[in-house]
Amino acid sequence: MSRTDTYIFRQLLLALVAVTVGLAALVWLTQSLRFIELVLDRGLSLIVFLELTGLMLPNFFAVILPITTFVVTLFVYVRLASDRELVVMRAAGLSQWSLARPAVVLATLTAALVLWLQLYLVPVSHTAFRAWQFEIRNQMAGLLLQEGVFSQVGSDMTVYARERERDGTLRGILVQDGREAGAPVTILAESGRIIQTPSGPRVTLVNGQRQQIERLGNPPVARLSVLSFAENSVDLARATRSDEVRSRDSRERSIGELLDPDPEERLRDREIRRFKAEAHQRLSAPLTVLSFALVALAVALTGEFRRHGGGFRLAVGVGIAVALLATGLTTGTLAARDNDWVPLIWVHAGVPGLLAAFWISDQVQAMTRRRSVVPSMTTAS
Repeated sequence: MSRTDTYIFRQLLLALVAVTVGLAALVWLTQSLRFIELVLDRGLSLIVFLELTGLMLPNFFAVILPITTFVVTLFVYVRLASDRELVVMRAAGLSQWSLARPAVVLATLTAALVLWLQLYLVPVSHTAFRAWQFEIRNQMAGLLLQEGVFSQVGSDMTVYARERERDGTLRGILVQDGREAGAPVTILAESGRIIQTPSGPRVTLVNGQRQQIERLGNPPVARLSVLSFAENSVDLARATRSDEVRSRDSRERSIGELLDPDPEERLRDREIRRFKAEAHQRLSAPLTVLSFALVALAVALTGEFRRHGGGFRLAVGVGIAVALLATGLTTGTLAARDNDWVPLIWVHAGVPGLLAAFWISDQVQAMTRRRSVVPSMTTAS
């Protein structure tokens, strides 16, 4: 790469890193707010919270990199044009494609990164995120009990402990268990301890009462049944009661699994169509990065020079980007509903880049013709 290429490439790279990291941090902040309740209500440590939400970042980067590549390419080249740097470079003999070369190189590297994210890192990180989230909300619910707080374990059980000692012993325990329909159970105990079992956490209760409302006879008559016990245990693992099995979504699956799902999963036709559309969107993502970069170059490099034309070019570029993003969402939705529309995903990914490259080449030929006409007119005079 020449000095000019290195100069432009460095500006593009630094801007891309800054904008991508900043936008990813903003998206991460807004998305992680829904997990704050795990810290505030269930006593989850801040380190675990950061590790859990950090697993969402690869998916954020894969989604926003095509957008930030477009934005950075457009703004950097428009700034170069406004500062007359592109005028000087053209006067030195650089063609449009020579000026566009640093952006194309950066877009190619970004496309390779997006391909790696979509094929490997996003499925791995999202699988770890979903598994960890499932474990915290179901299997570890009993370990997150706080003293003096009514802790919700699942949707049908509430546990309260007046005091929690340093060795983990709970004092003054109340358990409201509504997992048995029509026969809720209230358990009071002096003390207890939480133990971890292969099927999930259990709390062992000492010296308490088990109160249950039973309905007997016809018509049914409510009767309170009270049972005192010296020791009892209650299962806090919601998954073992409801036989809840975590289903994998599309972002957890590899391309092969999306295109050819396992028949043993007995997926519905709607899910199979959605998985196939997701696979094609992932595979076309690198091509989308290149297309967006070429469109930005076509807007920033072509057209007549204007002394105060930077704002107009930015407005045109932003409008085109919004239109492309809206079209991408539409084609993805259509392809997920009917796989006959899947080719539209590739059309959206490739055609804008081809049109932009053709427009840049056409402008190069027009500039060449204008330069050849000027000497001939000078000679004739």
